[in-house]
Amino acid sequence: MKAARPLRRDDPRERILDAARALFASRGFDAVTMNDVAAAAGVVRATVFNQFGSKGALVEAITAGVLDVWAGMLERALADERTSTPTLVRALFDHMGLGIEKFHGFYRGVFREIMKIQVGLEEGGLAEQASERAQERLLRLLARGQQRGELAADFESADLARAFMSLSNGTITSWLYEDAAGSLRERMQSAAEILLRPVALGEPRDEPAPVLFPEIDWTPPPTPLRRARRRRTR
Repeated sequence: MKAARPLRRDDPRERILDAARALFASRGFDAVTMNDVAAAAGVVRATVFNQFGSKGALVEAITAGVLDVWAGMLERALADERTSTPTLVRALFDHMGLGIEKFHGFYRGVFREIMKIQVGLEEGGLAEQASERAQERLLRLLARGQQRGELAADFESADLARAFMSLSNGTITSWLYEDAAGSLRERMQSAAEILLRPVALGEPRDEPAPVLFPEIDWTPPPTPLRRARRRRTR
């Protein structure tokens, strides 16, 4: 099932973002120009620059959107009161691998920007705020697992959160930029076990993994020109 998305395609900014995501996903970041984005969004090039100022600003806005998706996954995990924390952690690793595999070209283009935000090389802006929201939710999720007796209390929850991010980001970076052979999803599942085996308490539960990652529709929006042609051919 596709995640619901508000109908905002008459908003030039949102049309530009939709078009850029679709182009980055299909061609990769470096091959896409601002002219390409304008054409796909059905706007003039000046409108793209009026909205974002530069390709870097456009990428920063898209990066914030990706981090918002990640924060949303963590929010869904926190809202799940029944599933054990180890199962939720495994689901988070698994869904990250699945989503990035599906949009390999897109993430290869923007993941370096995500890493800059997460390690503090870039400051300010919507992307940093989204990253901070995600970090806060991850910390809450792991702390809740410790309070429930599902994760060992020998470690600070902040240290567990850092280990989570180091393992996940390192695995993703290696697959995207060094060796994309094989399945990222399988690598992420292995990374989850590296994190959990020293800290998960009790035997693994036989419980279904929740769906935390929404199916994203990055189909390019129809341009006004395309809609006009459809009307004339009716």
